Amino acid sequence: MHPIPILVASTLLLAGTEIAAAASSSRIAETGAFLLGNAHRCGVADERVVRAGKVIRQLIVAASDDAREQTAAKSRFAEIFRASAHPEGDGHALIPPCKTVVTQFERLEQFRDRAALR
Repeated sequence: MHPIPILVASTLLLAGTEIAAAASSSRIAETGAFLLGNAHRCGVADERVVRAGKVIRQLIVAASDDAREQTAAKSRFAEIFRASAHPEGDGHALIPPCKTVVTQFERLEQFRDRAALR
């Protein structure tokens, strides 16, 4: 097994747990965008990706110290989402397997569902 997919899976896992709430807004944006962009690439339904995007935005807002930091994080989110959703085939892009992406995406959905019950 390659260490990069394991590292990616670990990073994505953190995005779907309460640990993400303690992270910086830019890290939440980057990790969330990577997950959602790849979920889109892997064929996860658009409405599911949009719902998860709302969770990521809420986490960004909660972790931001001010409006400038929030704006920068949202910009970074958009940049990474685009790159992850449509990776270039030049061999330089990190493209995790769809099975891993969908598993981590479902964990994020479970986090959202648990948070809604509180």
